Amino acid sequence: QVQLVESGGGLVQAGDSLRLSCADSGRTFSTFAMGWFRQAPGKEREFVAAISRGGVSTLYTDSVKGRFTISRDNAKNTVYLQMNSLKPEDTAVYYCAASYRSYIRRDSGTYDYWGQGTQVTVSS
Repeated sequence: QVQLVESGGGLVQAGDSLRLSCADSGRTFSTFAMGWFRQAPGKEREFVAAISRGGVSTLYTDSVKGRFTISRDNAKNTVYLQMNSLKPEDTAVYYCAASYRSYIRRDSGTYDYWGQGTQVTVSS
C-alpha cells in the first residue's frame, strides 16, 4: 500500500528557502516516478516538478526553474523539493504524487497516488 506524507512546509519571507519532503511508507517507492504539484487559493492544481524512478531525469515548470530542485533517496523512500529564492506567488498547498509510469509528465492525470499536502506561505 502506498501512503505519501509530505512535511516541511511553513511560513517564510520572500527570498528564503524551504525543503519539502515526501515519504512513502510502502516498499515500492523506487518503482514510482514522483512529482510535486501545488494549488493556490482559487486556482487549479498545477505541476511543479517531477523526477524519474532512478532520479536521472527531472522536469520543472518554467516558473521554478533555477530556484527549485527535485531529488529523491530511494533508500529512504523519500522525494524532496528544495525551494530557494521563494516568492509570494509560490504560496500554495504543495502535494507530492506517485506514478506507476516509467516516464515523467506534467499531467496530474498520470499520477496514481497523492499525499495530503503541506502549506507553504511566502510573505513579501
